[in-house]
Amino acid sequence: MIERRVVAMQKHTPESDIFRMLRTKILRQLKENGWSSFGVTAPTQGAGKSMISVNLAITMAMEQNQEVLLVDLDLRYPKLHWYLDMKITTGLRDYILSDVPLADILINPGFERLTVLPGRGQAIGSSELVSAPKMQALIKEIKEVNKSKIIIFDLPPILAADDVLASMDYYDAALLVIEDGKNTPDEVTKSLQLLSETNLLGTVLNKSDNPPDHQSYYSKDVY
Repeated sequence: MIERRVVAMQKHTPESDIFRMLRTKILRQLKENGWSSFGVTAPTQGAGKSMISVNLAITMAMEQNQEVLLVDLDLRYPKLHWYLDMKITTGLRDYILSDVPLADILINPGFERLTVLPGRGQAIGSSELVSAPKMQALIKEIKEVNKSKIIIFDLPPILAADDVLASMDYYDAALLVIEDGKNTPDEVTKSLQLLSETNLLGTVLNKSDNPPDHQSYYSKDVY
């Protein structure tokens, strides 16, 4: 999976150390605030939000006392299964539209203490599906069943559609991934304004050759 930029399981590499540092900072914020879930989004497509979500989930699950549920809530372009090289036949869309039991969709990608709720195929009317009663019931169910787990939601880009706004009640906080050299200041500002309705864990500057001077997170050449 390293060729797909999944590097968190490596030991003593600059790339994996980045995610360990990010993990520690996020877990501290979650603990201090009594939060157990967060969403990962970006202003636009291609910033690397799914890659960040996967690596974070693996890194958090590497802690002996921490279980993680990773949910692909990007119904338009689900990609978690690709990063984790999982062969899936059902996904979140099947649960919503075809009454496939949740237990038949959940999968372990080969890492201890990590469970994935994958997506499959592109869903039409994704924002309506995200806010549908069945989705609300699903979120309630996974939170009740996974009370001891950290739940990470891989979200769509926040400026692409209203899916993120429609799902904002599902998680306690959000992490914003910014693509260096592509996302404009206006896009970042607009994204932060939209995320003001939830708690912001921080920002990840991705695809950058130079670390920023501010206190946001930094991911160098891993996507």
